[in-house]
Amino acid sequence: MESLKNYKFGFVIPFLILHLMCLGVFFFPFKWEYVALLAVNYTVGMFFVTASYHRYFSHRSYELNRFWQFIFAFMAQMSMQKGVLWWAANHRDHHRYSDTEKDIHSPVQKGFFYSHIGWILTNEHDEYDSNRIKDFFKFPELRFLDRYHWIPTTVLAVSLYLIGGWAYFFWGWVLSVIVLAHCTFTINSLAHVWGSRRFRTSDDSRNNFFLAILTLGEGWHNNHHYCMYSCRQGIRWYEVDITYYVLRLLSFVGIVKGIRPFRYGKDWTGEPGPERIEAAA
Repeated sequence: MESLKNYKFGFVIPFLILHLMCLGVFFFPFKWEYVALLAVNYTVGMFFVTASYHRYFSHRSYELNRFWQFIFAFMAQMSMQKGVLWWAANHRDHHRYSDTEKDIHSPVQKGFFYSHIGWILTNEHDEYDSNRIKDFFKFPELRFLDRYHWIPTTVLAVSLYLIGGWAYFFWGWVLSVIVLAHCTFTINSLAHVWGSRRFRTSDDSRNNFFLAILTLGEGWHNNHHYCMYSCRQGIRWYEVDITYYVLRLLSFVGIVKGIRPFRYGKDWTGEPGPERIEAAA
């Protein structure tokens, strides 16, 4: 467990307050309308976290023009998971050092709590090396979004309040943001310890059907660590990958281009990929 002085309380306290606000579920009247709002906001939010933060900004598994790049970044930051450049730079470091002592959120090295949420609350990981994300750091609009990462989620929260009052604010933002955050974090905390392994990789990544459903396809984590630049993570017909399906649909209307396929046996430099030998299924 990290020393308390290592935690960034300017972020910890608001995040804790949001969790306490979830108790409002016992005070707001129950309506299926509110449940539907929660479900829609969660699904849209999870799509942009997985498609934008992860598959685009972290791994460049497809292409967007500059306009759509900004839109995808803005939509992802409605999730309140900090700035797009911060998110992607840290995730690239995770792949670089996966399940070693330098991995920022390895459950193998640091346990469940730290890998799930502790790391994001500490001063240690508040900053990032811009050289790790220089391909996107060059865009001033992305630097602006990253610096003022609270703007998109505030826009969402205020809009929901103006549309439907405190009930919409609570179900559509408070609950949605918290549920979305913890479901996203399960990939860090659980997908390296729970599930099956199709490929022998240098880390302990796992495929997990349950997590894949929760995260629209991110649970096929062993597949992803085997070929991190692939836009598709569910590589078998039964491996549901909603994010990939939506990106394919967006490619038909020209928003998404250059979708990178899953490849076996070689990395993207064309050289044999270390520890990327397919094991018996």
